[in-house]
Amino acid sequence: MKRSNRLVVLTEYFLENPRKHIQLPYFVELCDTTKSSISEDLDIIHEVFENKGLGYLERTTGAGGGVKYIPTSSAEASKEFISSLQKKLEDPSRILPGGYLYMSDILGDPVLVREIGRVFASCFAHLKIDAIVTVATKGIPLAYATASFLNVPVIIARRDPKVTEGSSVSINYVSGSSRKIQTMVLPKRSLPDGANVCIIDDFMKAGGTITGIKSLLEEFSATVQAVGVLAEADDEEDERVITDYISLLKISPVDIQNHQVSVQPGNYQMET
Repeated sequence: MKRSNRLVVLTEYFLENPRKHIQLPYFVELCDTTKSSISEDLDIIHEVFENKGLGYLERTTGAGGGVKYIPTSSAEASKEFISSLQKKLEDPSRILPGGYLYMSDILGDPVLVREIGRVFASCFAHLKIDAIVTVATKGIPLAYATASFLNVPVIIARRDPKVTEGSSVSINYVSGSSRKIQTMVLPKRSLPDGANVCIIDDFMKAGGTITGIKSLLEEFSATVQAVGVLAEADDEEDERVITDYISLLKISPVDIQNHQVSVQPGNYQMET
């Protein structure tokens, strides 16, 4: 196989199989070439990935040596993307009756959702994560996007049990903003004991839902390695019940009288 063809084949493999460790003989057979040629190809792909801010190839040596692709987004690219989201959400036409903000089109856009997942995955690339956990329903697309870059499964907590999921563990928790009692359930077989998880959600007010997920995960002896939210409410900081999280955007209360929306970068900017 010619080098130009090999580079296409190898790049496609890495993009489709992020964070999957594979030994070099697999690529030697796949491309019908030598180990030294594959090694040179990997050098080229690694350099291009890094230069384009797409991540890097992590290589190991020895008997079990091989390579895996770690997808990331450069700090500059992430900040530029977050700025574009900020401008989209500041559009006054998004204001709904009651001071709510329309965001469903963003959560339904596969290109935007995928990039949000890439940014979150970049933030958590250094952590050992076995699964992404979210609560139904709007956080689901973001959870799957993040999981696709980390190459881990998605676990969905729900408000009520489903007969198709078998026996479940349920907890009651207090919503941080409304102070109402809510219920959250997770199937017993959805998560092995002692798993390392990352919680992803679309919006956070006081953080009651995140706290509820954490309490539920304690029943599985799971360790929460990270929490990521697309947007947080700017007016709930004094009432916030969690402090260790990463947000991409911060949304102030909608000014209904002047028909204005104020959106600022979240604490991701400070983290980077």
